[in-house]
Amino acid sequence: MILPPYAVRLSTPAANVLGELPEHAEEMVWDLLDAAAADPWGFRQWDPDDPEGEDVRIASAGQLSVVYFANRPLRHLSVLDVVWFG
Repeated sequence: MILPPYAVRLSTPAANVLGELPEHAEEMVWDLLDAAAADPWGFRQWDPDDPEGEDVRIASAGQLSVVYFANRPLRHLSVLDVVWFG
């Protein structure tokens, strides 16, 4: 059985950063989030030493990182932060 991708929800701080990014960086964010929504555990854990933080993940590509929480019961990705070193 193939499940649909997780829904993506942006926190206010993440949405504010996204609104300030150059167009190419914003496209990269959405590409990362598409990949994360399809396979939330395909990216590394934010803090591997935190036994209770398995669902907090970081997706990165070059100068861009997206930190998200995968809510398993609701099948949502809550985007906590977007970091752009550009």
